[in-house]
Amino acid sequence: MKELEIKATILEVQMDELSPEERSLVELAKEGTYRSYSPYSRFSVGAGLLLDNGKTYIGCNQENAAFPAGICAERSAIFAAGAEYPDLPIVMLAIAARNEKGDFLEEPVSPCGTCRQVIIETETRFKRPVRILLYGKRCVYVVDGIRHLMPLSFTEF
Repeated sequence: MKELEIKATILEVQMDELSPEERSLVELAKEGTYRSYSPYSRFSVGAGLLLDNGKTYIGCNQENAAFPAGICAERSAIFAAGAEYPDLPIVMLAIAARNEKGDFLEEPVSPCGTCRQVIIETETRFKRPVRILLYGKRCVYVVDGIRHLMPLSFTEF
């Protein structure tokens, strides 16, 4: 028997430690939470996405009574960007969430497993990591590639 240790590198920063471009993307993610349609979970998630050409997208979760017909914020932004610019890589993705009271979460929120796999597919497709910013009121987690959040995956580059 052999025990393997898997490590993740996540940088914890304050908003003022982010670059202006990163702060702007976090603000887009926060804005996305107000576009969310989440009458069932009352958990509003927003995503801000930056493409290699500088174009940005906002994503938000969209729920449906016919679960799982809805979509997460991350995937709504990724798929919208891919529909318009299918050959451009994603540079950065920011994610924010608000609770049922309408308050932003104190701690950063991370993508679900399905979104993590979609981000892995995106990184594999373009052979480059996506910088991920996970917003919380207390801090922001900065992750240089989804493999730090999901180290064992179906694909690799």
